[in-house]
Amino acid sequence: MQKNLTARLAGLVLAVLFGWQGVAAQSLTMPPSGDNKKASVSEGIGITDVTIHYSRPAVRGREGKIWGQLVPYGFTDLGFGPRKPAPWRAGANENTTITFSDDVKVEGKDLPAGTYGLHMAVEAESCTVIFSRNHTSWGSYFYEEAEDALRVTVKPVKTEQSQEWLKYEFTDQTPNSAVISLAWEKLRIPFKVEVDVHKVVLASMRRQLRNEPGFTWEGLNTAATYCLNNNINLEEALTWSEQSISMPYVGQANFFTLSTKAQLLELLGRGQEADATMKLALEKGDVMQIHGYGRQLMSRKKYKEALDVFLMNAKRNNGAWPSNAGLARGYAGVGDNKKALKYAKMALDQAPDHNNKSALESMIKNLEEGKTVN
Repeated sequence: MQKNLTARLAGLVLAVLFGWQGVAAQSLTMPPSGDNKKASVSEGIGITDVTIHYSRPAVRGREGKIWGQLVPYGFTDLGFGPRKPAPWRAGANENTTITFSDDVKVEGKDLPAGTYGLHMAVEAESCTVIFSRNHTSWGSYFYEEAEDALRVTVKPVKTEQSQEWLKYEFTDQTPNSAVISLAWEKLRIPFKVEVDVHKVVLASMRRQLRNEPGFTWEGLNTAATYCLNNNINLEEALTWSEQSISMPYVGQANFFTLSTKAQLLELLGRGQEADATMKLALEKGDVMQIHGYGRQLMSRKKYKEALDVFLMNAKRNNGAWPSNAGLARGYAGVGDNKKALKYAKMALDQAPDHNNKSALESMIKNLEEGKTVN
């Protein structure tokens, strides 16, 4: 009898903690305990994935009774498990978890890649956001401070509009950061996540180049071009570039590989080598590739060099599209609007589609009015 009573009491405790359905039908798929919706949200920062899995409690008419009441302030004894003061589970039901595929900074502090239990100790004017190495427990009942990987303190933000169902969202995005906010009732709890995108991408490229991409000129050139476009890691990028051109059975000396090498050499201050390599690249380029290189020079405000490239392109390809459009931009770049207008009108007659026609019509209008077009 004592054994049966003990079993019934244990069942009662589990029912209170996890919901009657989890005890009575634990082998069946049922709605979540307390109708707290399961959810996940994910976003990339560079190539780093950040994913949050959580359950969404609702306000259910308890506005004004959430913070400091339903969600106790600070650390409290939750009445189960080790009975140590514990933070809020930052959601409902099981652990709220957050996963980073690469190392990140949270509020400026380092946090290694991995999956963490996400907890919060909320106060009226501040909130301690806790990333625990234990991410498999139920709620915060078994929270142990010794398992903390990181704690940061942030300031909660009061809102005018009430959020019925708790949610996490990404805001204030930049190429290397985002703010993650928990929003519920009339409060938001934000924390900033930053990624050293270039460091992560370089590490990823080095790993990938030890496999199939490293046995193709395209993979090697892509890695070199990333460094070129971001003006980083130039010496290693030059090695990748040279491999994309001359590695046995892999390398190809084409417009793409040679022009990448030429631009890297220029950034490294090796001007004569850069000019010689770019000359080889242009000899292998088609009309669109040469035009694209001219546009690159224009974007770098190298207008005379760009015009020389556009002139060469028009001569080699007998004025084929889009060489006259290039001459229009080139002459405008060096201040000869009369010739720019001439070639813009010639290019308009050649334009292959509506978008190019519209762009040239706008260019012609600006040139006629004496306005800049570059």
